Amino acid sequence: MILKGKKMIILVEQMFNDLEFWYPYYRLKEAGCHVVVVGSGSAVEYTGKSGTQAKVDFKAEYISTQDYDGMIIPGGYAPDIMRRYPAMVKLVKDFHSARKIVAAICHAGWMLASAEIVGGRTVTSFYSIRDDLIHAGANWVDEEVVVDGTLITSRTPDDLPVFMRAIIYAAK
Repeated sequence: MILKGKKMIILVEQMFNDLEFWYPYYRLKEAGCHVVVVGSGSAVEYTGKSGTQAKVDFKAEYISTQDYDGMIIPGGYAPDIMRRYPAMVKLVKDFHSARKIVAAICHAGWMLASAEIVGGRTVTSFYSIRDDLIHAGANWVDEEVVVDGTLITSRTPDDLPVFMRAIIYAAK
């Protein structure tokens, strides 16, 4: 159990990418990590783009960075909804400021831009939000996974294996 004693959160909101939520969720659990699902407070349970349901453990406003080793932000349309909630954006900013892992895949880069944490950082994402990240000050590259300090980014569900290897390595 490589991550025994570690605690990570996964953010969730309506229309999350099912693979980008469930693959990390179970991969972290398999590695021995305690996983907590965090939502905006707009619902107790959220529905993914493919119809799976994810139940929330806590609202963002009740999470303290000192209690966790990092966070994962799945993509889909959820990040566009997440960033409408100041507590969700603040949580991303707080984790980054505390030098905790902030991992974002696909469209989750929207949350990084809204949290204003990509200036001068090298990141990747789904290609359609490249311009958003560049305008937020990021150096955008087209790679499976990019690790820039504690900021870990990936492009699509096809990149999930390498994305999760990078997260687990960083969390050890």
